[in-house]
Amino acid sequence: MTAGVEGSGSFLSEEDERRLQEVYRRQVKEFDEIEADLKASRTFQRIYWLCLAGAITLAVLLGYTVIVGLWQTKPVFARYAGLVVVTCLWVAMGWLLLKNRRKIVDRTGALRNALQDRQTAAADLPLDSPSGLRIYREASQDLIAQYRKSANTNRRIHNFFQLIIITGSIVTSTLTAMNEGSSLVLRLITSALSALVGISAGVTGYFKFRERGYNLQSTADEIEKHYNASQFMLDDYAGHGDVPLPEDERLRKYAGFVERLKEEQRKRELQLEQSSSSSEERAG
Repeated sequence: MTAGVEGSGSFLSEEDERRLQEVYRRQVKEFDEIEADLKASRTFQRIYWLCLAGAITLAVLLGYTVIVGLWQTKPVFARYAGLVVVTCLWVAMGWLLLKNRRKIVDRTGALRNALQDRQTAAADLPLDSPSGLRIYREASQDLIAQYRKSANTNRRIHNFFQLIIITGSIVTSTLTAMNEGSSLVLRLITSALSALVGISAGVTGYFKFRERGYNLQSTADEIEKHYNASQFMLDDYAGHGDVPLPEDERLRKYAGFVERLKEEQRKRELQLEQSSSSSEERAG
């Protein structure tokens, strides 16, 4: 007798059910990866805009020094060199903005297609059996990996900008103490470093990479904790007395915990976005 699962008026063999579960898990993983890439692309798009604004500002300032030098004193090569470098910088940032915009458009379309494929795969699963909850629990491992990957990315970005802020502040203070106003090159370098430190501080303060990484890591750890507890029947999944908790109840309870943690993570992300927007409005 072939074991089967009844769903939607038909029977599925165990082999067919495993195949559908594998297809669904693959579609969920693909969707989550595309969604994470799209969020990263949009974040870098905002960073490119900030860097482009800073580069254009520096180009305007250096252009002004060149014009003043043409009319008052003999132009200095450092002025022209600085103007060319900064101009090339904002041109490069504009090119990156255009390239990243195309990437966002492509990933947005791929995300829609992946969502449709995931929904199609989910519709084929027999949801009236514990198998759907089992695949949900196993798919949560991919969610844990995704959260931890995003947390590590945010931590690396935060540490990178903090390194720029700390090193740039020390070097700027040292150059300011060394220069008594006679060296134009040192003044330009000091001004550029000060602008770089200011931009880095503004980026970290607006995007809050450290807080985002901490929230993602905490959510991943909580999901892993409940995963292990549901698998080994610990804590809330242990049952009552000597009576163990049935598997279907453990799976449903685990799914409920994971959905609650995902909702809390989305709320924390929304709070960070709102706090960043509020800070921008107050600064304006």
